[in-house]
Amino acid sequence: MTSLLSPVAAAAGPLARRNPVAKLAAALVFTVPLLATVDPLTPALALAVEIVALPFFGLGYLAVARRAWPLVVAAFGIVVTMVLFSASRSGTLLLALGPFDVTTGVLTTALALALRIFAFALPGLVVFATTDPTDLADALVQNAKAPARFAIGALAAFRLVPLLAEEWQMLTLARRARGIDAGHNPFARLALFGSTAFALLVGALRRGGRLAVAMDARGFDSGLPRTYARRQVFGGLDLLLVIGAGTLSAGALTTSILLGVFRPLLG
Repeated sequence: MTSLLSPVAAAAGPLARRNPVAKLAAALVFTVPLLATVDPLTPALALAVEIVALPFFGLGYLAVARRAWPLVVAAFGIVVTMVLFSASRSGTLLLALGPFDVTTGVLTTALALALRIFAFALPGLVVFATTDPTDLADALVQNAKAPARFAIGALAAFRLVPLLAEEWQMLTLARRARGIDAGHNPFARLALFGSTAFALLVGALRRGGRLAVAMDARGFDSGLPRTYARRQVFGGLDLLLVIGAGTLSAGALTTSILLGVFRPLLG
């Protein structure tokens, strides 16, 4: 879990050094317009742009692939679900699997959804892989004028996420040491998973309550003007990053419209 959340960008990445709010805004500006269409070409173009931009953020393709494996699982699940349960079986029949007809229409829709997962999730992955959480919280307060209570609370929650993975391992080992093991029984494993998850939830709520009290005791919600150890500056290059992201997103949509493959989400 820690490897999925900790920053991995090289310091030499020119875009990795941009303001955290600028990177977050660029990710939103780039991905939100893609919601207007469900064709496979637009997310494919967006994904190609994102892959080309990775080195400029100081990210290696192998490091991104290690973090993106949940996206592969999600995309595979969507493709299988569409092939098995899609109500529309338009297009040319490619393969007959008993009652399930695999057609070009089904595969096109499944491919479009799978590509959308990668196109939407990869910018967020890049933002968190190239940004220190403390810098992001400071930038949200200083540059985006977000409430300090929200930003600092989100930072605290983000810092606690890796602890959940460690606590899950501790709970599992503790139960195994007491002889509580599901063995090869799938139903017993499911029941053990549920009880462990409930114990983890209880522990997380207790830790969150103690953290909230500790933060209030230290004046995090005093309402007084705050000072910052790290000044976050939103400059011209940061604005250029946001504008460039919007331009590339508009270019992907324009290309799909000109090629006649644009399929509006509504209508």
